[in-house]
Amino acid sequence: MTTPRVRRPPDEARRLILDAAASLLAEGGVAAVQVRAVAARVGMTDAGVTHHFGNREKLLAELLRHGGRQLRTALQDVLAAWLDHGADLLELVESLEALYRRGYGELAVALRAAGWHDPGSGMLDPVVDALHRLRPPGSSIDETRHAVAALHQAMATEALYGSDFRRSAGLTGTAANDSTTHVHWWARQLHLALGTEPAQQNPRQPKSKSRR
Repeated sequence: MTTPRVRRPPDEARRLILDAAASLLAEGGVAAVQVRAVAARVGMTDAGVTHHFGNREKLLAELLRHGGRQLRTALQDVLAAWLDHGADLLELVESLEALYRRGYGELAVALRAAGWHDPGSGMLDPVVDALHRLRPPGSSIDETRHAVAALHQAMATEALYGSDFRRSAGLTGTAANDSTTHVHWWARQLHLALGTEPAQQNPRQPKSKSRR
C-alpha cells in the first residue's frame, strides 16, 4: 500500500523510514527491506530515502540499531508493568507472549538473522531479582537466570513456531493452534524450576482463547 507523498521534518522522516523498514524486515526478512519498498510505504521518492540514509546498506545498519531499541523498550515496558503488579508468574508468561505476538517476535528473529545482537545489558535482571526473592533460601541465582532465559526464548518464538512445534509433538486442532494451554504449562514449569508454590502465586485456571 502506497502512502501519499508529503513533506516532513527530517527527524520525523527518518523515524517513519525506520519504522517502515522495521515492518518490512519483520514481514519478509532482510531481502524485503528495499529502498523502493520503504519509499512507497512512507510516501517518499527513492531519492528521499537515500537522502536521509545514504544507501541501502547504511539504512540496514541503522535499522538494526533502531529495531533493537524498539524491542528493548517494548520489553522493558512490559516488565515494568508486571513488576508493578507483583511477581505473578502466569502474568509474566502471558505478558511476554502477548508482546512478541504483536509483531516483535518476527522483528526479533529478523534482527538477529540480519546481524543484530543484544549487547547483553541485563534487561531481564529486575525479573531475575524479583523471582529469585520468591525462591527457597540458598537457591542458585544462576538457575534462576537460566529459567528466565528459557522462558524468554520460548515466548519470543511462540507466535512464530508454537503451533508447528506442538504439532511436531503430536498435538492437533485447538491443542496445537491455541497457545493458552501452553502458556499455562510454561507458568507451571517456571514454578517447578524455581521451587515456588503455584497455588499461592497462580490460582487462575486456563481459559479457552485462541491466540492465532
